[in-house]
Amino acid sequence: MNARATLPASVQTAFVAFALLLSVSVCSRLTVLVRLNDGQITEELLEADSEKDIITVEFRQTDGTLVTFLSDFKRHVKIFRALVLGEPEKGQSQYQALCFISHLDHGELIPSEAMARLRQKNPHVVRSAEERRGVEEFTMNAVLNMSHSWHISTHIHNVCRDARELVYTRQQDVKYWLDKGVEGSIFEVFPQSLNVTGLQSCSSSTDPWQPCACSYRLNLEWFPCQLKYCRGQGPNPYKCGIKSCSKSYRFDFYTPHKQLCLWDEDT
Repeated sequence: MNARATLPASVQTAFVAFALLLSVSVCSRLTVLVRLNDGQITEELLEADSEKDIITVEFRQTDGTLVTFLSDFKRHVKIFRALVLGEPEKGQSQYQALCFISHLDHGELIPSEAMARLRQKNPHVVRSAEERRGVEEFTMNAVLNMSHSWHISTHIHNVCRDARELVYTRQQDVKYWLDKGVEGSIFEVFPQSLNVTGLQSCSSSTDPWQPCACSYRLNLEWFPCQLKYCRGQGPNPYKCGIKSCSKSYRFDFYTPHKQLCLWDEDT
């Protein structure tokens, strides 16, 4: 008897869409068609390296912004980067790099070794997430010294090099890393006068050269967040596919002047 024929229809559908191969794979590269929040379709690139224990998700938004999300499982660090296209008519450069670093919680994504074995059976199908996880808000009130960022993750320098000296993190993440023995000189916590909760928002500021509190929001519309298990004829369940999720993130952070936060006028 075919064990798969006894599975529920919903599980069989997930099995057909994505399969976990049993062969050992160190690196993988998978391109998935994903429907964005505005209804447009984009290509999402998912890369996994089980030796380095990282997963990278990258895609381009409708407005041209390139979003990169890297999970470093060895160091329990997640890195968000957005390359936002500039507006030369408003005095901006070609693009602006934003980089946000935070602690990676257990279970946010599937393990890198599982991702490295993931194969897509229907590459022309547009994917939508099975579960929407809502919005996570980050108040970024500290910055990292890029020259010593390898103490937290060796991947920060490569991903965030275009952000220069403005690589943001949270005070609670600073405390977490200090408790792990990371040198305190790597971080600069903003003084109370520059705390985003006390600054005027950039969207309401009329002076383009005054410091203000900027907000940026990005959406990960599709990523493998959980393994699925099926039961066959044997006593133990086996891995038979993945569950997909979407999640939104909002970052509030200090910026030296409104010219570095012009997208906030449109939100």
